[in-house]
Amino acid sequence: MTKINQDFPLVELHRHLDGSVRLETILDIGLKHNLPLPATTLEGLRPYVQITEIKPSILDFFKKFEWLTAVMLDYDCCRRIAYENVEDAKNEGLDYIELRFSPWFMAERYALNPAGVVEAVVEGVRQGTRDFGIPVSLIGIISRTYGPDTCMRELDALLTCRDAIISLDLAGDEVHYPAEWFIPHFKKARNAGWHSNPHAGEEDGPDSIWHAIRDLGAERIGHAVSAVRDPELMDYLAEHAIGVESNLTSNVQTSSVPDYASHPLKRFLENGIRACINTDDPGISAVTIAHEYDYAAVEAGLSDEQIFQSQKNALDCAFLNKEEKEALVRAKQTAKN
Repeated sequence: MTKINQDFPLVELHRHLDGSVRLETILDIGLKHNLPLPATTLEGLRPYVQITEIKPSILDFFKKFEWLTAVMLDYDCCRRIAYENVEDAKNEGLDYIELRFSPWFMAERYALNPAGVVEAVVEGVRQGTRDFGIPVSLIGIISRTYGPDTCMRELDALLTCRDAIISLDLAGDEVHYPAEWFIPHFKKARNAGWHSNPHAGEEDGPDSIWHAIRDLGAERIGHAVSAVRDPELMDYLAEHAIGVESNLTSNVQTSSVPDYASHPLKRFLENGIRACINTDDPGISAVTIAHEYDYAAVEAGLSDEQIFQSQKNALDCAFLNKEEKEALVRAKQTAKN
C-alpha cells in the first residue's frame, strides 16, 4: 500500500528536467540520428544511462549524463524532453511540480544557443501543461562549475524568458566554486522577482549552507545533508522556515550518505525543519516519486506521520501563493468526492 496520502496534493520541488530523460527517448533519438549508442535495445542501454551499482561515487553518477545530453541535439529535442517531463509527472500522480534546468549544460554539447534552449524548454512545458492538466513551474539553474562569468551569461539566457521562471538555483561543484562568487547573479535574479533555492551542503559542509542563506538569500536549500553537523544551523533552518529539498535515493547513489538509514531527513523532520521528498535526477536514478515515498522514506526510518509531514512540507514550501496552494487542496477534495 502506498505511503502517499491520496487525499492531499502530491508535490515535488527538486527534479532536474535535464536529468529526467526517458530511456525510450534516448534510444529513439539516438537511432533516428545515427548516434553511436552503446546498445540498440532498452535493456542493453539501461546500464549506460541508469545507476545499477549500489553505491557509486558522485563522479560515477555524473558520468551517466553522457547519454542524456547526447540526445539534446537541437531545440526540438530539448522541447520534447521538457514536454515528456510534464507527462511523466502527470503519470506519476503528481499534482504540481517544479522542474529545474541548466540551459548552458543542455546547450554545451552541440553548441546550441542557451537562450534558444530556454525558449524550447518553456514551450515544451507550456504544451505539456495544456495537454496533461498539471501545473508546472520552472526553476533556472546556473552551473557554478562553469565559473561566474559564464554563469552570468547563463543567467542572461534564463532572463530572456523571465516571466516563465520563478526561481534561481546554483548547482555544480560547491567545494571549489563557493556561493559568494555568485552574489551578483542572485541579486540580479531577485531584482527580476525570482525566488532563491540553491544547492548547498551536498558535497561541502555546513558553511556552504550558511553562505547560501546569507549570501544568496536562500529560501529553500537543495540537499543540505551536511546541516546535521551544525546544531545551530539546524535550529536556524527550522526557526526561519527555510525548506530543505531532500533526495533520498540520489544521496545514497552519489555517496553523499552511506545508506538510507544514515540520511538526515528523519532528523530534519524531528527538528521541525520543512524538509520534503524528491527524486532529483530520476532518469539516472531510475526512480519515481512513489518509490521515494514507499521505499526510500521507509528505509530512511520515517514513520507514516513523518512521511505525510514531508508531503505537507512540499506543498508548504512550493513557490506558489496561498490561493494556488488552496486550489490544489480543493482539487484533491473534489476528486475524492
